[in-house]
Amino acid sequence: MKIMDCTLRDGANVVGSGFSAALTTAMLDGLTSAHIPIIEMGNAKGLGAYELANARDALTDLEYMELAQPYLAKAEIGMFLNASRFRSENVALAGAHHLAFLRVGAAAGDGEKAKEVIACVKQNGMKAFYSQMKAYLLTPQELAEEGVMLERFGVDEITIMDSAGTMKPDEAGEYVARLKEKVHVPIGFHGHNNVGMAAANALAAYRAGADIIDCGLLGMARSAGNIATEIAASFPFQYEHKGEEDFFTLLSFLDQTLIPLMEKEGYHTPIKPLDLVYGLSGAHSSFAKRFKSIAAEKRVDLFRLIFAVSARNRKNPDEELIRAIADTL
Repeated sequence: MKIMDCTLRDGANVVGSGFSAALTTAMLDGLTSAHIPIIEMGNAKGLGAYELANARDALTDLEYMELAQPYLAKAEIGMFLNASRFRSENVALAGAHHLAFLRVGAAAGDGEKAKEVIACVKQNGMKAFYSQMKAYLLTPQELAEEGVMLERFGVDEITIMDSAGTMKPDEAGEYVARLKEKVHVPIGFHGHNNVGMAAANALAAYRAGADIIDCGLLGMARSAGNIATEIAASFPFQYEHKGEEDFFTLLSFLDQTLIPLMEKEGYHTPIKPLDLVYGLSGAHSSFAKRFKSIAAEKRVDLFRLIFAVSARNRKNPDEELIRAIADTL
């Protein structure tokens, strides 16, 4: 499973239509340091929306493309393109700035309308990702049949978008399974949290074989938000026992850099990295003072310390045990 972080596109809805240059750079630094492999950035409404949809509380597409240049070798970086706002000159601009992909979006059932857009993206040397927006408008079988058509058009990936956050886990898994049966390109899942199911749906999609999970740092996205990137990143950490270094790097970036920056913007994350660590490790928050004081004294990473101690004793880790384990970190 790979992660596509959409904070710098969908997450920009929490501040308007796009993040500032400073926040964009900070997030690109943090995401690439944690080796997040796919990053979608730019105007929240997509390529061309600055002019065509008056989404001007953002930088221009060109400014975002220029900010991305130092990071292009560190991740697949691209932008979203609503098929209704397709202009060939905008696609050419993205290609000239060496973006890895454009993700073309259209409502489920409208894939035929995107044929020319997909061809233009490919002609300009980029991967053509595709979002079946409002996927629930079709049955899983109907969506899969549209996927067959999209694969014929040359798409390199298809994302099932639960745009209204209406799906339940069994539905999310079913949509992924049916599409996986019909097409050969990677399948992604993009869910919103309107009924509190974003994480559960992403986990169901992951277990059904989704190749890519869309997410946003601190859960940032339009409306009720997406599954948080840090929670999605915990799936391989929890279930595949890999990605530990990148996971802890991501948590440190959020805790030390992004959360303070976003609090200045009025955004408060519902699940802080420390709370996530308690949940994943099974450590009770009543031990917080003990963990924090020893981590500070021994100058070790608090999150790693909690995991290491909890692997030995989750019931009542005493000071002697915490100190002994801190000495090994």
